[in-house]
Amino acid sequence: MKIGVLISGRGSNLAAIISAIKYKKIPAEINCVISDRVSAKGLEISAINKIPAIFIDPKGLTREEYDHLLVTELKKQGVELVCLAGFMRIISLYFVRSFPNRIMNIHPALLPSFPGLSSQKQALEYGAKVSGCTVHFVDEGCDTGPIILQKAVPILEDDTEESLAKRILAEEYKLYPEAISLFCQGRLKVEGRRVRIV
Repeated sequence: MKIGVLISGRGSNLAAIISAIKYKKIPAEINCVISDRVSAKGLEISAINKIPAIFIDPKGLTREEYDHLLVTELKKQGVELVCLAGFMRIISLYFVRSFPNRIMNIHPALLPSFPGLSSQKQALEYGAKVSGCTVHFVDEGCDTGPIILQKAVPILEDDTEESLAKRILAEEYKLYPEAISLFCQGRLKVEGRRVRIV
């Protein structure tokens, strides 16, 4: 299975995916890593691991124009599964339809609760007792696609955004590779809003 990973920042989930592939936990290879930010540390991680690291500048482009460039590059690289790993752009319907049920994202909350940005802050302000992370397929909405896997993380009385984020991130590093592995093994079946593991 050929994977393309889209990033915008430090690339920590990318590093977790690379590690899982190296230790044979994911039967796949990363064909390319694409960033919308030239300074993204994830591009360095890619280069160190001899993975094609590509910067595509969104400046001056509409969302659809940019996504056409992304889709063209991903298809050129033979990508079969697209993994969003800290990619801070909402993707267009064109992008979603180019890879139906073949785009994954990980979100630092138990969706459908606390979608979008600042999920840890949202959870703390709401007074939630539990948060966590969710791997889901991407659809045309924001964090609204069918849920693949979730992991709960308790919210402690003295939690800050930073402490909660750190504990959630530790679970993301395990959950995202697990979901990718299930996909690569052909074990995920999408039935409407439900994703069944077969």
